[in-house]
Amino acid sequence: MPKLGEGIIEATITKWLKSEGDTISIDESIVEIATDKVDTEVPSPVQGVLLKKLFNEGDIVAVDKVIAVLEVAGELENQEAITAPIVEVQTIVEEVEPIVNEISTIKEVDVDANKFVSPLVRNMARVENIPIQELNKIVGSGSGGRITKEDLLEFLSKPKVSEVKSNIISQELPKVSANSEDTIVEMSRIRKLIADHMVSSVKTSPHVTSIIDVNMSKIVKKRDSEKSDFLKRDNEKLTYTHLIVEAVAKVLKEFPGINVSVSENKIIYRKNINIGIATVLPDGNLIVPVVKNADQKSLLGIVKSINDLANRARQSKLVPDEIQGGTFSITNLGSFDTLIGTPIINQPQVAILAIGTIKKQVVVVETENGDSIGIAPMMYMALTYDHRVVDGAMAGMFLKRIKELLETQLF
Repeated sequence: MPKLGEGIIEATITKWLKSEGDTISIDESIVEIATDKVDTEVPSPVQGVLLKKLFNEGDIVAVDKVIAVLEVAGELENQEAITAPIVEVQTIVEEVEPIVNEISTIKEVDVDANKFVSPLVRNMARVENIPIQELNKIVGSGSGGRITKEDLLEFLSKPKVSEVKSNIISQELPKVSANSEDTIVEMSRIRKLIADHMVSSVKTSPHVTSIIDVNMSKIVKKRDSEKSDFLKRDNEKLTYTHLIVEAVAKVLKEFPGINVSVSENKIIYRKNINIGIATVLPDGNLIVPVVKNADQKSLLGIVKSINDLANRARQSKLVPDEIQGGTFSITNLGSFDTLIGTPIINQPQVAILAIGTIKKQVVVVETENGDSIGIAPMMYMALTYDHRVVDGAMAGMFLKRIKELLETQLF
């Protein structure tokens, strides 16, 4: 099981793409896997024959665990050649493990400055997929605060925080009955994850939304004048979203208090400006690929990044790292002719910007010679923010600055 990004310690095998006995080329996909963040395919690192699948579809497997055995072309003569070494290794493991466990009660390894964890406990934690951060929270009963096997077993016997939250949510939700003519459909795995993520976000952050309107006349002219060149010269489609992302990236640099995360009572100011772009998948679900270091990219760089991520997202070709590390998110409601909406924050970020459809409206035009009535392509922007760390003044100034850049096109 490949490493799937920071904080991801396991994945579910959703579908085997190859059968035992199949010949596989290098980089050819073998299996589909899924985490709570992304679905992806695992390519073969070598050319050979798939001899044995070690897990079934639906199994949850820890990162770095062996999930299949391949015969590398030219290295083994027949099926029997691989059977003996596997049995021999297993026998050695069974014989050595008790000795390792006995030694592990003596040799201790630092976890942090105040904790000591023996290899035995560390190995148990690895098997149970307990990260070091969680181990550090356990109060050790051994000498000098050492975490013992009994401490870990007691920790494992307690319900996990996620289970407690799930139970609380289940108790809070009203029971809904179905009529005989109704159709009941089980939520998909992705829909369940989205639902949990949204509920968790609302419970974590006090949501407030501020809305502003933008005269998009100059942005519309810019796109109309440049879109054919982008298509001919770079084979890329230029959209309003690309231009808005360029402006937002520059404003985030001016307002570092928006580009943060909250950890208990601490505010983490993010060095990088990584903008997540909500993308609709063919099945109607959403995924949020991330444009890394968006403030350092040219308009063409932003166009290429967003188009590439969106295309591969719809083909389930994203890798986990491409949907992680976002510091701010943008969702385009205008694709569906929606004027405005109040989005939910994508944790652990503290703000998300919703952009509505661009629609011609009657507006008051202010000039030195007086006011007049005109028609302009207008767009609403809604910024939902975490009121724990972002107040109305900062949110208002942030939105106003984006409006200024879009209306003057000075970026």
